Amino acid sequence: MTRPRPWDRLGLRMRLALLYGGLFFVAGSMLLWVTYLLTAQAMNTQFVTKFGGRLITGTEDLPPDADSPVKQVRVDVEQGAATVLSDMLRSSVVIMIVIGVIAFVLGYLVADRALRPLDRVTETARRLSESTLHERIGLRGPQDEVKRLADTFDAMLDRLHRVFEAQRRFIGNASHELRTPLAINRTILEVSLEEPAASPDLKALARALLGTNARYERLIEGLLLLAQSEQELTERKPVELPRIVRTVLEQIELASTKRHVTVHQDVRQAVAAGDPLFLERCVFNLLENAIKYNVRDGDVWLRLRQEGDEAVVVVENTGPQVSPYEVDDLFEPFRRLQGDRVRSARGAGLGLSIVRAIVAAHGGTVTAVGRPDGGLAVTVRLAGAAHVTADRARGRSLETAP
Repeated sequence: MTRPRPWDRLGLRMRLALLYGGLFFVAGSMLLWVTYLLTAQAMNTQFVTKFGGRLITGTEDLPPDADSPVKQVRVDVEQGAATVLSDMLRSSVVIMIVIGVIAFVLGYLVADRALRPLDRVTETARRLSESTLHERIGLRGPQDEVKRLADTFDAMLDRLHRVFEAQRRFIGNASHELRTPLAINRTILEVSLEEPAASPDLKALARALLGTNARYERLIEGLLLLAQSEQELTERKPVELPRIVRTVLEQIELASTKRHVTVHQDVRQAVAAGDPLFLERCVFNLLENAIKYNVRDGDVWLRLRQEGDEAVVVVENTGPQVSPYEVDDLFEPFRRLQGDRVRSARGAGLGLSIVRAIVAAHGGTVTAVGRPDGGLAVTVRLAGAAHVTADRARGRSLETAP
């Protein structure tokens, strides 16, 4: 990776101002040098002094018998011309420096004025998110390059807004259209199992279909949740993570008991900024994944703490060895470890994918490493409550901005 040059580290305004000032000094130096040469040549060839009826110039030689007063006049003329040229050069340099500084300041102001529309484009692009795609730059002015850039950016925002609106409608429609028939199938199968006249073969078939139906329900629920969690959060608020953890532990206690897995807790006070339901799902998926892909009589360690302005959630579990090159693949949809997990019917391979999507929507990070003794250690870092105050302050400033 190449290091940026000092010139590239300067802002565009400063670079333009330095360019304007440099061009002025180059042009001024050339003009000063040419003027000096022309003036010196004119004084040496055209300066004429009349004294005692004789013409004394600066270029012709005096005869040896020239009178002493004439020689003195010529020396005085040459010294006067040299003094005039020296004074002119010194005054011109001082004036050029003063005007050069003024030109640098004016160049910076002109560059700032010319780049102000680009600042507006940059600020609009910086504060845009999925929930604020309705904003437009709406730059007014002559149809120059900056105006065309702003209009092109507004047109791109229109297309993105239509795409996101279509995605929201599709998720809503798919949520209804896919869940309803599966719910009907589950009801019919459950009624069939309760039917006294049903034969054992029919009940066995109903149980098998009910298990298949449940797997499809979990798959569709995971896909819809993954699509929803990948969207931008519309609102953030302070969330006390210990409450989230207690709620999740109550929901998952039965599953850990069935699989003979012991959950060790080290929960301290921590506050994150985000959506409580999504954060609850994130912690639930972490613990469910740690329990589901564990060994018999295994252990799960849950640690929650506050580090500066970040809330940190760490979930570790015992289990099979995890190769370093397989860790990143676990966060991809429908990806599991090699071996028995590929053939496992315990999940759809969306648990950690949903965790990553939720964490990314909250502006956090999630990392995983394999434990030396087997299993996985997943660390989630979420922005603290201070970001809620900053976002609200930024929103108020945008609302009051002209």
